[in-house]
Amino acid sequence: PGPPGQADPALRLAGVSKSFGALEVLDNVTLDVAQGTAFCLLGRSGTGKSVMLRHIIGLLKPDRGHVLVHGKKIDELKRQELSEVRRSMGFLFQNSALFDSISVGENVAFPLRRHTDWDNARILKVAKEKLADVGLEKAFDKMPGDLSGGMKKRAGLARAMALDPGILLVDEPSAGLDPITSGEIDDLLVELKKKGTTLVVVTHNI
Repeated sequence: PGPPGQADPALRLAGVSKSFGALEVLDNVTLDVAQGTAFCLLGRSGTGKSVMLRHIIGLLKPDRGHVLVHGKKIDELKRQELSEVRRSMGFLFQNSALFDSISVGENVAFPLRRHTDWDNARILKVAKEKLADVGLEKAFDKMPGDLSGGMKKRAGLARAMALDPGILLVDEPSAGLDPITSGEIDDLLVELKKKGTTLVVVTHNI
């Protein structure tokens, strides 16, 4: 805990441990991520970085310890309560994880359709704005299979930010990208941080 009067961290892992069978992946992990900061976890492949992200988003529960998001122990929340907390978080997957059967625009619109009661016109307007923010305004009607790796990563970032989450979790942002495209993705993440988004980035790339 910080000094008296200091705002609670956006994220806190308190003594989190997780094993899969005999393999202990997380061992008493404790850390705080302050509001509006960028936290980078650097490590080689297979050391549990993505497992940590899955705990933060509530896809996994710790064997011991707790995960707190804005002060709430998400490992103890019921399904509806967890869903509400997840709305405050975006997730940029390592492989972008776009739905192949719908257009890029509909991929970005998906969380808006699922988590809001907005009309179709408003949803499409916001989806186009998010794609424009990542330089993909002309890709709205394209299918994910027509995009390059870097464009898919940008589209995944637009979808992750569709609901303007306060926290963005990023899994290997440079995976499979050339150095120039990787730098462009990094620049986009830095801009989000400047706007007040809390970033948690896991990567093996120094």
